[in-house]
Amino acid sequence: MAYFQGSFGLVVICLLAWAISENRRAVSWKLPLAGIGLQLVIAALLLKLPVSRELFLWMNSLVLAIEQATEAGTKLVFGYLGGGPLPFEEPFPGAAWILAFRGLPIILVMSALSGLLFYWKILPLIVRGFSWLLRRSLGIGGAVGVSAAANVFVGMVEAPLFVKPYLLRLTRAELFMVMSVGLSTVAGTVMVLYATILGHVIPGVLGHILTASIISAPAALLIARLMVPDNGEATEADRMTPPAEADSAMEAIVNSTGMGIKLIANIIAMLIVIVALVYLVNQLFAFLPNVDDTPLTIQRITGWIFAPLAWLMGMSWNEALVSGELFGTRLVLTEFVAYLDMSKLPMGTLSERANVIMLYGLCGFASLPSLGIMIGGLGAMVPERRAEILELGFKSVLAATLATAMTGTVAGLLSF
Repeated sequence: MAYFQGSFGLVVICLLAWAISENRRAVSWKLPLAGIGLQLVIAALLLKLPVSRELFLWMNSLVLAIEQATEAGTKLVFGYLGGGPLPFEEPFPGAAWILAFRGLPIILVMSALSGLLFYWKILPLIVRGFSWLLRRSLGIGGAVGVSAAANVFVGMVEAPLFVKPYLLRLTRAELFMVMSVGLSTVAGTVMVLYATILGHVIPGVLGHILTASIISAPAALLIARLMVPDNGEATEADRMTPPAEADSAMEAIVNSTGMGIKLIANIIAMLIVIVALVYLVNQLFAFLPNVDDTPLTIQRITGWIFAPLAWLMGMSWNEALVSGELFGTRLVLTEFVAYLDMSKLPMGTLSERANVIMLYGLCGFASLPSLGIMIGGLGAMVPERRAEILELGFKSVLAATLATAMTGTVAGLLSF
């Protein structure tokens, strides 16, 4: 039953995107077939081949190695706050784990590693190959293909830097694709952080997160082209502009570490401010009557809105209500907080399959705080199109939400 439910969900998600399209008559129905087909093929290769399990186990050991390496640095700098021997006894396991000193520093290490891999031309080579696949399968232009491929590994602001000289020339549909893909994937700098949070929930979690980010790129391109159809024109990119230039490996590490510091500062600031604002709004909701003997909150209200979408992804209705609230948390508070909440769910709240679906479904920057960051970044890169970027902003969050839901649905279909 769940298999047919998920298949039905894929169709409905595409129909939803088509229903709110700017020009429904311009949509070619070959596009959904190609987009869904590409997602299923990539997901099957990454999830079903025997070698995939070994790859996921290897990546899990990589997560542990990076965690241990980061902890060696945080112990030196922060002492017991960073994982060193405690001068007191913990009241309960994990009581001394502090996000700012134990979780977020992983971003610094990952940022430095990604900068080094860019300098050594390893990641650009992978990006070119993925870009070629997207252009050949979905018929998109080279500029969008390069940006979308880069989004699998870097953030929503860094990826457009690859094609910064072409941003002014992109069509409206191509600009929307760049924005939608940016909000549908996650950066490599935070993948290990999410894997650390969910490591006890899902085995081989880093491999799943990377797979989710990969198959969300074609999903976002599909949804974006349904919502804002192109006119057949495509902007080609004859070269890639790296996100940061360096003359040596050490300079690449230093530059990328500096970018990591800014990213951590943004994350801390956004978490403090957004959580505080949501808390204040929830305090106002406290004056309203309870529903089912439970106070109303933004998360509950958005959870009811997203519950049907979670059901379409292949879950039972009880699981969909919980998952809908996680979707609402991501929209309002970012995917980071949603993953934290997911990791704290009581055992058995979601089935093993539902946990996998939600891991994939939440794997994207489809949130209002992230939209603000992207608008600021893209607006600075191409100020001439700032008004158009603002106009497409909320629509790109919706496109990214549908795209990650499609990714979760595909994962659910392949988990049988």
